[in-house]
Amino acid sequence: ALRDCLSSFLLQLKTSRMCEFEEQVKEFSAKLALVPIPPPGPLHVVFNLRPFQIELPSRLDVDRPVMDLDLHLPFLCFKPEQILEIISSILMEQRVVFLSTDWAKLTLVAECFMIFIHPLRWQHPFVPVLSRQMLDFIMAPTAFLMGCHTSHFEEVAEELDDLVLIDIDKGTVLSSSSNRLELPDVPLTAKDCFIFQAKGLQLHYDLDVCRAGSHTDINELRAHRRQWQRKVNTVILNITLELTVNIFSEVCDFLNYEHRVFNSEEFLRSRETTDHEFYKKVLDTHIFHSFLRDRLNQKNDAFTLNINGLFHLIFFFFFLPIKTFKLPEFPPPLAYQYVQSYYNDLIKELSKAISTSTPDDSALMARFYYLRGLVNSVAGKRVDALRDFQSLYKTDMDIFPAKLLNVLVKSLPAEERRMAERRPDLKRLITRVNENERERARPIDDGTVKRFELPKKHLHMEDFVRRVQESGIVKDHGTIQRLFEALTVGQQKQVDPETFCFFYNYWKETEGAAQDVDLPAGVLEHLVTDECVYKLSSSVKTSHGVGKIAMTQRRLFLLTEGRPGYVEITKFRDIENVKISSTPFLLLRIPTLKIKTSLRKEMFEANLKSECDLWHLMIKEMWAGRKMADDHKDPQFMEQALTNALLMDAVVGCLQSQKAIFAATKLAYFDKKKLEVPMMVPKTTSETLKHKINPSLDQTPPQAVDVLLYTPGRSAERLIGGNPKLWCALSNGKVLVFDAASWSMQKNSVQNCMLAVNQQQLWIGSKDSFIYIINPWSVSCNKQLTEHRCEVTGLALEERTDKFSQTVAYSCSEDGSVIVWDVSTLQVRRQFRVSFRLLSLREHLGGVMQIFPHHGCLFGF
Repeated sequence: ALRDCLSSFLLQLKTSRMCEFEEQVKEFSAKLALVPIPPPGPLHVVFNLRPFQIELPSRLDVDRPVMDLDLHLPFLCFKPEQILEIISSILMEQRVVFLSTDWAKLTLVAECFMIFIHPLRWQHPFVPVLSRQMLDFIMAPTAFLMGCHTSHFEEVAEELDDLVLIDIDKGTVLSSSSNRLELPDVPLTAKDCFIFQAKGLQLHYDLDVCRAGSHTDINELRAHRRQWQRKVNTVILNITLELTVNIFSEVCDFLNYEHRVFNSEEFLRSRETTDHEFYKKVLDTHIFHSFLRDRLNQKNDAFTLNINGLFHLIFFFFFLPIKTFKLPEFPPPLAYQYVQSYYNDLIKELSKAISTSTPDDSALMARFYYLRGLVNSVAGKRVDALRDFQSLYKTDMDIFPAKLLNVLVKSLPAEERRMAERRPDLKRLITRVNENERERARPIDDGTVKRFELPKKHLHMEDFVRRVQESGIVKDHGTIQRLFEALTVGQQKQVDPETFCFFYNYWKETEGAAQDVDLPAGVLEHLVTDECVYKLSSSVKTSHGVGKIAMTQRRLFLLTEGRPGYVEITKFRDIENVKISSTPFLLLRIPTLKIKTSLRKEMFEANLKSECDLWHLMIKEMWAGRKMADDHKDPQFMEQALTNALLMDAVVGCLQSQKAIFAATKLAYFDKKKLEVPMMVPKTTSETLKHKINPSLDQTPPQAVDVLLYTPGRSAERLIGGNPKLWCALSNGKVLVFDAASWSMQKNSVQNCMLAVNQQQLWIGSKDSFIYIINPWSVSCNKQLTEHRCEVTGLALEERTDKFSQTVAYSCSEDGSVIVWDVSTLQVRRQFRVSFRLLSLREHLGGVMQIFPHHGCLFGF
């Protein structure tokens, strides 16, 4: 856009005299200063600067830079393999120098690569164009990305070693130390996928338009080119995003969000050996540290959407239709009164656009409100600007300009401030802006990301709990306490660093060994999709033959020797008894494990020798866990039992002493639990119950469930997150969202009461007096209703069957306020107040609204 503006200005300069130059530059700059920058989203601003009609694009979303670039240019200059080399150099924070005989290419290509690595961000000096007088910048000891003229190639290459020299004109990527770049490649899977997709790009505009007739209008030709470029850019953005995801997606599996820890050693251990050198270099960079900080802060960007399985949603956003808003003609003389008249015309045009927008297109309406607020603020109409920005609460909070609001509120003269505070909504807005400013002034956490490290001193209970949680082995506080008791049996109640190190390494080794169990296809046929072998015995003699006993989360089976085969021993739910016996062998008696099942008359026997006691403990724990899971219809019991069994294995392997088995008994939680008086579940409940989930599994302490809400999915949206969902509101103010197809947890928010309004809206009332409007399929909130002044305690919906067939929603707050909302416009239709605290409300027969006060009475309206 700036190139177009300068090109237009150049035409004017060619016909003017030199003495007019300074005045014309001032006028040109003043015109550009009248152009409001559009906020992120689907609205671009268009204005005339003859002979061009110039389109000023917005960012695709809040986190992305403006895509006003020809992103295909690097693909015309370099092969896909070389593009990967450049991206790899940037990710490893090398000292990178671009070279070209064309100054324009330096900035364009360098900026493209900054976009290619998104959402990672370059953290070091970035100077795309260096003049000859600035070449000493390349002596800087830090990482940098700079550009200079090709004529300086020899001078630059001879001065320093280990520079990455990228010749844009020749399409070469070299090192100043040698004729080739000696940096590790990106991981092979990511590399192959990128190269395959890059080779399929359609990069030549002339081939795309050769079948079309010639455009006779320059603006029509430019519009067609923009449309083509946007399509190409979208494809390139998704290819580069997929590259980033393929490289870094599994990083999130090694993050401990509560303690802000990244277990880099375990992450590296999980990578292919050939990729280790690449990751070792990248993991120590500022770029990667910033990326980790965003993940731990649960930043909801394109990367997060992708790893949450919403890649199709990204495509959906990229291909949203773009709307344009045309600015009035610039005033000929740029005197004050003419500029004010221009602003008034612009405000009128924006008001017209707002009035003709439909409530269904709230995203577009929000952009018009934003632009009108911006123009009102520079035109000196501050109160009107506040009204416009207040409207963003109901249209799109993602573009709320918090910093601008802060400046605007501070600049309000006393009379205008009094005028604004007469309106409750603006008074509330001003109060919130001031609160946010005070909040920003407080010292905040620097967002440090810690690397997991093994302890170097003795650990008491509190430190041990934190270390185990940081390690990612287990989160549950009760289980960690039992593990602490196991590791400190017969000694002072503290875990020495050597014991912790042995335990941790043994756990990780057995975890890796379980993943490396290579089962023949004939064996896999007997297992279900998600079933894995977690424990494998040594080769033993059994009543079913010689082989290794394998334990999965569902069953025990014998992996026979010789020609590996499958012989089922039992599923855990079919076990009737487990005991240790012995069998004579010469003059000895060998410990033997015996298992009685409901499906066979004869008992299974295995001469497990020294392993017998451990297997006895583990199988009994799994058996007890399975029984409790079946009784309570809660599969999480089985998951916990498996964790307990694996911890027993690690404790015995770690302690290697006579007390090891006794120590492992401290972890037999479910085996002991079954001896207690069981929790009675009513027969009707037991027969009806199909599935049970525990929303408090990761909560400390466990929380009560206050509200449950089910939102059905729609088949057309399944690919973009449209599965049915269960929304579970806990007593601590969190909402946990479960995918009702897989029962996996998705997200959490703030809550007090919930209401499914329609397919696009879920309303959540909160203790902070706001009603948050959530999109159920993307699980994102960008609208808020702020009219309540106290905790929102109830929500209800009324489908009216009158001639207008309108839907209205009711909300009540603790201070007695009841508000009736028009669902389509989110406007207040009516409100009243009662003289008592309200707990909830619901619709009754005939449209009567029942309100429940705190003192137990019932009122109907």
